[in-house]
Amino acid sequence: MSGKNSFTIIGEFFPEVYPAFRSRKWARGEEDPLTTEMRLFSACLRWAYRRILKEASRSEIKKQGQDLFGLHSRSVDDARLKAQGMIDAQKELLELEIETTEAKLRRARKKLAWAMKKRSRAEKNGLPKDELRALDRTVRARQARVSALEQKLNELREHKENGTVPPVIFGGRKLWRKVRKGKASRDEWRAARKNRLYARGDRTKGGNPNMKITFDGHEFRMAVTISHLSEPTGVDVLGRPIMRRAPRVLGRLWIPEKHRARLLGWLAEKRAYTVELIRGLDGRFRVHIALELDERPEPDLSRGVLAVDTNPDGLGIANVSSHGLPEPWPKGFRIPYPKNLANTTGSFKSSCIRRAFCISGSPNSRTLPGSGAGISSASWPRWSWTSPKLSENP
Repeated sequence: MSGKNSFTIIGEFFPEVYPAFRSRKWARGEEDPLTTEMRLFSACLRWAYRRILKEASRSEIKKQGQDLFGLHSRSVDDARLKAQGMIDAQKELLELEIETTEAKLRRARKKLAWAMKKRSRAEKNGLPKDELRALDRTVRARQARVSALEQKLNELREHKENGTVPPVIFGGRKLWRKVRKGKASRDEWRAARKNRLYARGDRTKGGNPNMKITFDGHEFRMAVTISHLSEPTGVDVLGRPIMRRAPRVLGRLWIPEKHRARLLGWLAEKRAYTVELIRGLDGRFRVHIALELDERPEPDLSRGVLAVDTNPDGLGIANVSSHGLPEPWPKGFRIPYPKNLANTTGSFKSSCIRRAFCISGSPNSRTLPGSGAGISSASWPRWSWTSPKLSENP
């Protein structure tokens, strides 16, 4: 979905039904099939990332990936697409990273100059040696900072010139730094490196063939395909292996209440949705569902626009031409309103400026309609007219 607008829904997956058998070849220890599938996919993702950097072709990656990791063709291709997206994102962020590093370097050089001036003044004033040593440590720290940023900036510029990307740490650079400082264990970092499963959407196959979301009338359900448990049953006329249908892990899918109606409509239309399943360090399965949005149609401003401005104490309407200039109101424009407006203090008023604007509200009160003061919401004026801008087909 790169290059297109998408809307992401974050939910949680609760696996309930697992396949009854395990793979002797791919499983490790007592891990369940879903954990095995996520580990194999993550390994395939890292491998595909390196192969893409070496300019390997798509067909080569798909063929070798199936043999190396036991995944079916679509899963290997999903890993390749995910890796390609990471590389594309790195290239897009490279220019921003260069600008950020340049700004950091300018600030670091200023701080180094201030520290050196402070050290020089302290020496002239004859401060004690302890304070001078503390200032020396500050200067050395500032120099190290400047040197590190200069080295990083040179590396980023080399990547930009050569068309390459900076190295990626799978599992997270932040977590790896914690491991190096002893603030996190290597087991946590290894778990973060093999904690995800990704499946792109396909409208021709019901939305998503590998992570299929359904609604049973009460709650959402999701079926995750375990491709490494699919075994060959023969070959076709072209010599390609015919695979047995892969089993699935079934479970309940929790979706926030505010997104359920949108997802239900999406499933009813059988539109494509991309799913990424991520297992956190707490063992919970987060689900990221990306819905690809249609491109917004360009508005037709050739006939002008009608603009509405709402405020707590009034409402304004403007009739504007295609050039942004006020226009007379269309023929048939009228404002029906109660005749007793403005009879009491704090009530709302209604008036129409002949040339362009229609304004309704109380200039001396910020009381909303129907709040007990002024007029009730039932008597709030409504506008209606017959306008060619609204009645004609766009």
